[in-house]
Amino acid sequence: MKKILLCIALSLCAVQTKAQNDIDVLLAAGIEDAQRFANDYLAPGTNGLMYSMNANWFNSGKVKPLGGFEISLIANASPVKDEDKMFNLNTAEYNNVQFVQGPSSQMVASVLGENDPAIFVEIEYDDPIFGSQTVQVELPQGIGNQSANLIPTGFIQGAIGLGGGVEFKARFVPKIDTEDVDLSMYGAGLQLEFSDWLPASKIWPVAVSGVVAYNHIDGTYDLTESSGIDGENQRVENNTNTWLFQLVASTKLPVINFYGGLGYITGKSESDLLGEYRVTNGPIISETITDPFSVSSEVASVRGTIGAKLKVGFFRLNAEYHLSEFDAFSLGINFGFR
Repeated sequence: MKKILLCIALSLCAVQTKAQNDIDVLLAAGIEDAQRFANDYLAPGTNGLMYSMNANWFNSGKVKPLGGFEISLIANASPVKDEDKMFNLNTAEYNNVQFVQGPSSQMVASVLGENDPAIFVEIEYDDPIFGSQTVQVELPQGIGNQSANLIPTGFIQGAIGLGGGVEFKARFVPKIDTEDVDLSMYGAGLQLEFSDWLPASKIWPVAVSGVVAYNHIDGTYDLTESSGIDGENQRVENNTNTWLFQLVASTKLPVINFYGGLGYITGKSESDLLGEYRVTNGPIISETITDPFSVSSEVASVRGTIGAKLKVGFFRLNAEYHLSEFDAFSLGINFGFR
């Protein structure tokens, strides 16, 4: 997730260039163009993250009895499809951007892809002395091969039975606080076993329940050393919130069980480029831009789940796969009582 925040930071500055002034020129050419590009560039990465972070909220349709608990170490990942590595950049939708070579509409790398070979655009800006001027800049690369074609997430998760067919769950990521990145994640959910409320529930061969879960991520990336633009308090802040609603069914065997379900994910990720940026227009004129812009992406889709769980004493191991707009798979190592 730190790598995704880094790419957010780079994309919101709009280009990864060889010359410091290239970024200055792009921002001076128009905040609207920079915002449009950043929104399209980031969306596949933030959308994939929202699907990945919602895996492994459950490993059974059977909830824990009163006082029963489970502690889990969970690793999730969403495979990156080829269509999510690129997006169509149509310069007709931009005010001051043109491709140096080729047609006005081309596929370029998203935060999950790579431009091979590099793609250059021409930025037009107004100089108060020399009039209309242009400069060439290279479009940013994504995380590409460095991501191994996966969007990973990981959590520590706990669950406890509250009695009456109700189980409470909570998950978190230990806070990451480095010189450049601050990141925190937490979530909470409830699982209600409907089959436990029915007559003769103990002799039913399957358990059926519903899950409602909420996830939240806060991230900040400090741009002070990497932006290449004079200013103060330069940073990217990301705020991501998701909800999961899922119906779950599982077998009720003593050692190995199989589970599956059908659910719905909704979420929104917002990234803000904040601080002061002193952008130069030519050799003399400069302009200070405060909190230049924000970008966001949203997801809303149905999700199907299949999984299996092995139980040996207080040790449990589960694996699952989710089918949705972004597929996801997950492994969980669980330690529990009852």
